[in-house]
Amino acid sequence: MHKISLVLIVLCCSVFSACTQTTTTKINGVSYVASRDAMDRDQLDPLTAVNANYAAIMPFGFIRSVDDPKVIFDTQRQWFGETRRGVKQCIDMLHENNIKVMVKPQLWLSRGEFTGYLKLNSEEEWRVLEDSYRGFILTFAEVAQETGADMFCIGTELEQFIVSRTDFWNTLIAEVKEVYHGKLTYAANWDEYKRVPFWNQLDYIGVDAYFPVSESKTPGIEEAKAGWQPWKAEMKALSEANDLKIVFTEFGYRSVDYAGKEPWKSDRDMKEVNMEAQTNLTQALFDELWDEPWIAGGFVWKWFPDHHTVGGIENSQFTPQNKPAEKIIAQRFSTSK
Repeated sequence: MHKISLVLIVLCCSVFSACTQTTTTKINGVSYVASRDAMDRDQLDPLTAVNANYAAIMPFGFIRSVDDPKVIFDTQRQWFGETRRGVKQCIDMLHENNIKVMVKPQLWLSRGEFTGYLKLNSEEEWRVLEDSYRGFILTFAEVAQETGADMFCIGTELEQFIVSRTDFWNTLIAEVKEVYHGKLTYAANWDEYKRVPFWNQLDYIGVDAYFPVSESKTPGIEEAKAGWQPWKAEMKALSEANDLKIVFTEFGYRSVDYAGKEPWKSDRDMKEVNMEAQTNLTQALFDELWDEPWIAGGFVWKWFPDHHTVGGIENSQFTPQNKPAEKIIAQRFSTSK
C-alpha cells in the first residue's frame, strides 16, 4: 500500500508539473507578412532558428475611402498569402512544422490612413462597412476553424469603429463564436486598450504594445525598463480586473534614433539607423515583462517570408531580421518555450 501511494504521488506530481508547464508556455510569436506566392518550406527555417512557436497570419482587407467604405478582400489582385487559399496553405505548412497560428485579419485604408480614426458620417455608410467587415471576418474565422488555428483576432486598432458601433461588435463576436471555436482576442492600440468594452467576451486582452518608454536618442536598457513602469502597472490592473492575460498582438521597435519615443511611427522619413536603440529596447521589454504571469507572450512586428533579402544593418524599419535584435529575440524565445 505504501509503495502504491508513493507511485500515485509521483504520478500526480508529474501531471501537475506537465500542466503547469503547459499553462506557463509563452506565445513566442512573429507577425508573418503575407507572401506573393505560395509559401516555400525553406521560408520556415528562419522561424525555427529564432525559436518562434507562434505566427500571426495577416490577410488584409482594403477600403478605398471613407466615402466608399466597403471592405474588399480575397481577390485575384492580392498576393496569394492574403487570399483564403493562401492563408489556408500557410497555416497548414506552419502546423506541419509545429508552429501555432493566430489568424489576424486587418484593414488597410486608402493612403495608409490610421484605422483607429475610421468613423463614418451616415447610417447607410456604417451599414456598408459593417456588412462587408462581417463577411471579411467570418470568412477568415471559417478558415481558422477549418485549419485548426489556435487563436483568432477579430480586429486591429479600430477604436472609433468600436466606440461608435458597440452593438455591432457584440453581435459580431457572437457570430464568430458560432463559426470558430478556438481562442479569441482583439488587437487594441496601446492608447486604446483600456476603453475596449468587450474584453469579457474574449479569451485574451490584445495590445499592440507601442508604448513610449524613452525620449533618448539611444535608450539604455535600464532607462527603457524604468519607462515601462507606469504602463506595466496599468496593464496588470486591467488584466486582474478582467481575469484575462494580456497578449502583445504586436510589439517591436524600429532600428532608428529615438525609437522608444514614439514607437508607433512607421514613416520612412526617419532614416537615422540605430541598431543599438532597437536592441536595447527589445531587451528591456523582454527583461521587464516576459516573466510576468499575466503576460501571455506576443508577436514581433514584423517578419517577412524572404528572410535573406530583408532587414540588415542598413535597414531602419521594424523588422529585426538580419539585425542584432534578431539574436536577442532568438535567445529569449529559446528560454521561454
